Amino acid sequence: MKQISITSPSTGRLLRSFATLTCGILALVTSLFAGPRLRAADLPVGRSALDTDPSGWLDILPVTNLDGWYRVPIPPTGKLGREQWHVDSERKVLVCDGDGGHDMLLYKQDLGDSVFHFEFCYTKIEGKTGYNSGAYVRNSADGAVWHQAQFGDAKDGFLFGETPTPDGKRKFFSLAKQVTYMRIKPAGDWNTLEVTARGKTLTLWANGAVTCQFNDCGALQGKVGLEGEGYRIEFRNLKVKKLLP
Repeated sequence: MKQISITSPSTGRLLRSFATLTCGILALVTSLFAGPRLRAADLPVGRSALDTDPSGWLDILPVTNLDGWYRVPIPPTGKLGREQWHVDSERKVLVCDGDGGHDMLLYKQDLGDSVFHFEFCYTKIEGKTGYNSGAYVRNSADGAVWHQAQFGDAKDGFLFGETPTPDGKRKFFSLAKQVTYMRIKPAGDWNTLEVTARGKTLTLWANGAVTCQFNDCGALQGKVGLEGEGYRIEFRNLKVKKLLP
């Protein structure tokens, strides 16, 4: 029996057009779910712990002389640069000028299970790139043990650090690969972050959703704090809430 082909030139063009359209749709779907392509403005936003329940929070924004806070060089064996932290009491913001070297500003009181809420905004400078800063929970007094929420300019939003081990040593960890979407906003925009420390688990919430979780924190209490690393940055609404057992 003779085989009859039903493929005509017009049918072929139609099939090719359909294949092209299908590939385009697949490429779009893949781009949406393949990795960190969507930015904060494109993502759904959930409520922070502070917005969900505003009761029971302690305001720890420093007073003008920074009483109750102190600086530690990074690394701890280094030297401190010029004073670069100050409070704008009118605007109720803590400012790091960014020209006093690499350091951390730590809150003196030790905290155990708690939520650390803070908001930050880099001062945008035309032509400037590589914005870099962070916030800490359960740090040691000298900063040798540190657990940091890392955030840059429309990137990062993960936990990393050096946590103590049962043998008295420290181990490095980084959850950068857990970050699926870039929830941090660009320099010049305000960001809202919260780090929850409960037992051995540290959870980072950034601009509407949890970005990562570390389940092997070796310090059950410590200092919260903020990082200065060469970029002018402002912080506001610094609050902590102790969690019940």
